[in-house]
Amino acid sequence: MTATPYGFLRGAAIVMADDVARLPSTGITPVICGDAHLGNFGFYGSPERDLVIDLNDFDEAHPGGWEWDLRRLVASIWVAGRQNGANEQDCESAVLRCVAGYRAEVRDLAVAPLLARSYQRLEADHLQQSTVGQALRAEIKRAAARARRGTSDRALPKFTAERDGRRRIVEDPPLITRVSHTEADALAQGLDEYLGTLAPHWRRALGGYTVVDIAHKVVGVGSVGLRAYVALLEGSSPDDVLFLQLKQARRSVLAPYVHGESAWHAHQGQRVVEYQQALQTVSDPLLGWTSFDGHQYYVRQFRNMKGTVALDSIDAAALADYAAVVGHLLAKGHARTSGASMIVGYVGSSDRLDIALARFARLYADQTEADHAALVKAADRGRVPVERGV
Repeated sequence: MTATPYGFLRGAAIVMADDVARLPSTGITPVICGDAHLGNFGFYGSPERDLVIDLNDFDEAHPGGWEWDLRRLVASIWVAGRQNGANEQDCESAVLRCVAGYRAEVRDLAVAPLLARSYQRLEADHLQQSTVGQALRAEIKRAAARARRGTSDRALPKFTAERDGRRRIVEDPPLITRVSHTEADALAQGLDEYLGTLAPHWRRALGGYTVVDIAHKVVGVGSVGLRAYVALLEGSSPDDVLFLQLKQARRSVLAPYVHGESAWHAHQGQRVVEYQQALQTVSDPLLGWTSFDGHQYYVRQFRNMKGTVALDSIDAAALADYAAVVGHLLAKGHARTSGASMIVGYVGSSDRLDIALARFARLYADQTEADHAALVKAADRGRVPVERGV
């Protein structure tokens, strides 16, 4: 978070949740991402192994104000744009494209049959052939190629090594470290219980794999400090491998601001999984949840063709094009749950919402940069402990 203002914004979901929850809102509360910044959209593999692009982080997903997601998204666009050298006019243009894209998509889906909304998805190949500019198409092509290489079998040489005739996850402190035998046994039992949360077919398929090794792995800017593990599983042969990630789930940062909703899920891993499935058109079929040692976790594939557009490699025009794309994706997620017609009724057909949120994004970018500078100053003076290299 000390590295850049954008890094600070990414790690400060709880701060922004408190900020936006205190602002006027419509009271329309579909399931929302809760952390819809620009970096939380990206590629992943569908069950059919198509590469799709959508929201891809749901640790904070929860019923909440649709405008909370939109505020966080437009603020992140402005902060990222400044950091990438865009001028204020470029940042404003990108935010306006984002909100216009959101309005257009939610308007289209509001009149679509309910089931039809659940089938809408955006594949990487289609995005490359769409009307986005050449610069963004080129970056999408690079990002998609990287994502398609992000599979368990390709990760095997990087993350593992033979030791005493058995394959083991390679330590890379402080990012990847060993767990004790006691902890490994508890994790393995947790994985057995996780199988019961999968659909019958995937439960049978995954039941044919054996846990070979488990390690602790640090993940995410906003998740540093939470428990997270990666498990290596082996199937019918030494080359038939699968990595699963177990990540600790806690109450959403939005829960204190949504009265009566926080009791929907006693298990926070179940909350993450069910709301991910609600917001995404297609999801990882191995999504599930478990508990062990007094903590709750969700489980997913660790290498599932995940990838993102490199924000530091796109110019102002590409940023505006990408902002429009993610605006559409956010609206698609919101419209899949509830409230699409009410949102359309509120935003209308004018650009008043676009202009208002552009003003908010600029002011929040100013505040983010000021807060980041204060954090850096406090860290330099030793008032805030900083972990280097994590």
